[in-house]
Amino acid sequence: MPRRPCRSTSPERQNGRVTTSSTPVLVTGGTGTLGRAVVRRLRERGDDVRVLSRTGAPGTLRGDLETGEGVEAALEGVGAVMHLATTSRDDTEITRRLVRAAEHEGRPRILYSSIVGIDRIPLAYYGGKRASERIIAESRLRWTTLRATQFHNFVATLFQAQRFSPVVFAPAFSFQPISVDDVARRLVELLDDEVLGIAPDIGGPEVRTARDLARAWLAARGSRRPTAAFRLPGTRFEAFRSGANLVPGEPYGTITFEEYLGRAH
Repeated sequence: MPRRPCRSTSPERQNGRVTTSSTPVLVTGGTGTLGRAVVRRLRERGDDVRVLSRTGAPGTLRGDLETGEGVEAALEGVGAVMHLATTSRDDTEITRRLVRAAEHEGRPRILYSSIVGIDRIPLAYYGGKRASERIIAESRLRWTTLRATQFHNFVATLFQAQRFSPVVFAPAFSFQPISVDDVARRLVELLDDEVLGIAPDIGGPEVRTARDLARAWLAARGSRRPTAAFRLPGTRFEAFRSGANLVPGEPYGTITFEEYLGRAH
């Protein structure tokens, strides 16, 4: 799918920031890692936020993107949707249900959080994200898609899974991890600026080898265990080795992996 150039409308300005209206913002995945950061930012500045959740826990609206139950009711009257919900397998169906419901209920603008390199790295999960991007782009909605590099906590999880191993193994390629707070900040900026289409990719402040990040993770835990790099055959690993998961140029993120680890511990 070709990239559409980003463009801006002429929204109203209030207190130095752009705002489209006082209509509510619906956040899917608002109880997840990125969703919590986005919801917190929106509420801190006084936005009317609706958080969609399957459980209908306090502070959320009950709605299930896998079945469609309650989704149209949650969309009623909203001006924008921050689509941050994800599954462990494939986001295609939940995105399709959300888009169909939004086309039927007011046609709000939709902002989608995606991943850098999904069009160049042949992972099955990335294929679902790419399909979701196409569903949104081909819809009758105004849309914005933001691709970000892997989150700090994702990289840390790779090493956390080896916490009992005498050697911590790391893939022989680099990451550019970014804080979820930085991604949340950018999503809110895009909401305010009315940027439409695929926004410029964002990445963390540093490009680091996975082995170097593993050493930082061990140091934060006070461990001196050795690390080792590994390689795997195939196009997926080679795509990461080629830097398809990185963002060249000036980084957007401000929080380093060590700063994230310091806060986490």
